Amino acid sequence: MSMRDIHIALQFGNIKHFNEGLSEFSRQLALQYAGQARQLNEERRWHFHFILPKQWHGMFGDEVTYHDVTDRMRWRHHFEVPLDVWHGLHQHMRYRPPVNSRRNVITVHDLNHLYAKTGLSLWWQNLRLKRHLGRAHQLVAISHFAATDLAAHLLGNAPVTVIHNGAADLSQTRQESIPALGTQSFMLHISRMSPAKNVESLLDMAACWPEQALVLAGPKSSESERHAQRIAELGLRHVRIINDVSEAQKSWLYAHCSAFLFPSLTEGFGLPPIEAMFFGKPVIVARRSCLPEICGDGAAYWDDFDPQGMRRVIEQQLAQHAQAPAIQAEHVRGQARRYAWPRAAASYLAIYQERQQGA
Repeated sequence: MSMRDIHIALQFGNIKHFNEGLSEFSRQLALQYAGQARQLNEERRWHFHFILPKQWHGMFGDEVTYHDVTDRMRWRHHFEVPLDVWHGLHQHMRYRPPVNSRRNVITVHDLNHLYAKTGLSLWWQNLRLKRHLGRAHQLVAISHFAATDLAAHLLGNAPVTVIHNGAADLSQTRQESIPALGTQSFMLHISRMSPAKNVESLLDMAACWPEQALVLAGPKSSESERHAQRIAELGLRHVRIINDVSEAQKSWLYAHCSAFLFPSLTEGFGLPPIEAMFFGKPVIVARRSCLPEICGDGAAYWDDFDPQGMRRVIEQQLAQHAQAPAIQAEHVRGQARRYAWPRAAASYLAIYQERQQGA
């Protein structure tokens, strides 16, 4: 019996940039599929369809088919071709799977709203999310922590598989220096600087550690502007905010920092600490949500956010690395190597293949 064509669609949503966690996940998974698209078409007759705004059409090469994301996808609709798999790349989007999709997969990155919202806002978010996840035949959580949250709050009836994200090894990429930082030694934090990232704790610590330079990097936003205002009010001349860094600049920041700091309160996976680990850097994170699961013994942990206590944990970690820098750096890199995008993509492809066999 001859094989039939298999059509698989990735719904990116109305993605505006590729410099934060959800978009980085989408980009990396798409790159993996695009790189294998010709082989998968020849061997299995698989066809990939990427649904994303027109401005990004073509960025993954010409072996996949691009479709514009439209408002009609928020409601009951048909896709241009019958789909064997529709994959919603994150749980926050308001775009539905089409009615002519045989199997729907949704990746759940986190349920952070459970820890940030209360009352009517929490009720409404849970209701909307339950409806959306109820359209899936298969859910994928990016950490066991996220899978446990799903089970505890009954926000989906589909089976849940855990597939850890990959992480890009930027230590092998081009670097571009940031002249404004000169040659000073600095500690680094990278995030979108939302309230859940707990940047305030770093500023409180910086106020008690004036001799230690600190760099905060992330997209320009109302949150980064709020932090800049507080830095000015506290007179923290040793703290700098660098907005909208490129991949090459981010690589340079990781390579030249003395330590990477990540006091985030809620994470689904936490890419920046793993990216820093590829550089063998001392990494200190909060003992919260999925971070112990993902970072393992490659990081040190804050159990609370007392400024002096945070400083002590950092100094202890720096001293430990200084005793055997090469050994410590290789140990940290070993933790990072556990997270590879080819491995993650292969796990998703196995789910797609399973859907075909089970159809």
